Amino acid sequence: MMSIAFPNIGIYLSYVPKSFTVFGYEIALYGITMALGILGGLFVALRIAKKTGQNPDDYTNIALLGVVLGLLGARTYYVAFSWDYYSAHLSEIFNFRGGGMALYGSLIGAILAVLIYCTLKKLRIRLVLDTACLGMITGQIIGRWGNFFNREAFGDYTDGLLAMRLPLDAVRSWEVTQKMLDHQQVIGGIPYIQVHPTFLYESLWNLCVLILLIIVTLKGWKRVDGEIFLGYLFWYGIGRFWIEGLRTDQLKLWGTQIAVSQLLSAALAAGSGILLVWVHVRSGKKRQ
Repeated sequence: MMSIAFPNIGIYLSYVPKSFTVFGYEIALYGITMALGILGGLFVALRIAKKTGQNPDDYTNIALLGVVLGLLGARTYYVAFSWDYYSAHLSEIFNFRGGGMALYGSLIGAILAVLIYCTLKKLRIRLVLDTACLGMITGQIIGRWGNFFNREAFGDYTDGLLAMRLPLDAVRSWEVTQKMLDHQQVIGGIPYIQVHPTFLYESLWNLCVLILLIIVTLKGWKRVDGEIFLGYLFWYGIGRFWIEGLRTDQLKLWGTQIAVSQLLSAALAAGSGILLVWVHVRSGKKRQ
């Protein structure tokens, strides 16, 4: 019941736990991946800061503030768009261990941390956002694997190359669709479903975006401060829009069937894309 397989590429993992116990205290692997994501993101931001002549200590301070605001943002976003449930279970709002975090909320919290810190320290906000976003997307690459351990945030049935096979009883019932049930397999008396591993899609997409943005940064191809951050919003927005459309656990805009994160992704991609074009046109005119 704890297996995860990718049968079309020949990967079969017989035991993938969700947590482990230390001195009688249960530690969720989801939390471990979040912590590793924070550390990995900070490592990248510090390296980029050193290479671009900035003070690395500023990014350590931003990370500390960002963790607090990011967690609050992630929980607030999830609760806000799951209000039908939480309005009837108010005590569950602060039950962080019960699950319920949204990546977009953590992103909003992290950006807010940058704005607050830069305002207080009188730093160049756009330059800091250019560096911080490389840490943010690194954290997203690593953190998404928390969904792998939790068997959550997947897409509908697929038999594609990267299809992921899970025991039916190991996933949350409300994420299971009729299409999955129609294609379920019974192996050794255990029913399995096969789904899109959207966590993997997003992790790989973000890795490509990170490599692209680091190359642009280190090669000196950036024309103005803020361009890397806009590129991050643009490319992440495009990838998330596509991937969010596959997921079966979408948070919906109140009173509609519109996936709120997909709508936000489209807005981010469109808005940042327009600003990127404007920045390039404007910087080109200045050079003339």
